[in-house]
Amino acid sequence: MAEPEQNPPNAEALEQVEAAVEGVAGVDEEPEAERAELAGLREELEKAKAQAAEYLDGWQRAQAEFSNYKKRQNADRAQMIARANADLLRKLLPVVDDFERAMATLPDNLSRLTWCQGVSLIKHKLDAVLESEGVEIIATEGQVFDPCYHEAVTYEEIEGYEDGQIIGEAQRGYVLGERVLRPALVRVAKAPAPQPEESVDAPECKDKE
Repeated sequence: MAEPEQNPPNAEALEQVEAAVEGVAGVDEEPEAERAELAGLREELEKAKAQAAEYLDGWQRAQAEFSNYKKRQNADRAQMIARANADLLRKLLPVVDDFERAMATLPDNLSRLTWCQGVSLIKHKLDAVLESEGVEIIATEGQVFDPCYHEAVTYEEIEGYEDGQIIGEAQRGYVLGERVLRPALVRVAKAPAPQPEESVDAPECKDKE
C-alpha cells in the first residue's frame, strides 16, 4: 500500500484569490461589468474552497488509513514472530526432558566423571536459553488443579490431600508469557466416595390383644 501524500492541499493560492476579491469589493463605485466579474470571482472562490476542503478531508482519511494499515502490519508481524518462537521452544522441551531423566538416573559414582559434568553443563546452557527467552516452569507442588495449566493423568483417593489438590507431577509443564507451551501432567487427589448409609430396621411391634 503506497504511502499517501504528506502535504495537504495548499490554501495559499485560495487566500490570494480571496484577497483579490475583497480588494475588488472595496471599490466604492464599480461599473456593472466589474460587479458581474466580482460575483463570478466570489462564486469561483466558494467552489475552490469547497474543493480544497474535499481534498483536505480525503488526504486526512488516506493518512489515517495508512497509519492503521502500518499498525496492523506491525502487530501481525510481531504475532507471527512470537508464534514461530513458541513453536521452536516447544520442540526443545522433549530434549530438556531427556536431559533431566538422564541426570536423575545417573549413578553417584559416575557423576564426577568429566563427560558427565560436560552433559550437565550442556543441560544448564539449555536451561539458560529457555530462561532468557522467557520460558517458565508451571508450578505444581501444593497447587490446586487448574485445567488451563495442568492435565490430569490420574485421580486418586489419598489421605492428607484435599479434593482437586495436586499429588505429584508426571511431566513438567512450561509457559511462555501467557502462552502455555505444554501443560504439566499431574496426579490429582479426589474426595473419597460417600459411603452408603446402613439401613436400620424398625423394631417390630407386637399385635395388641
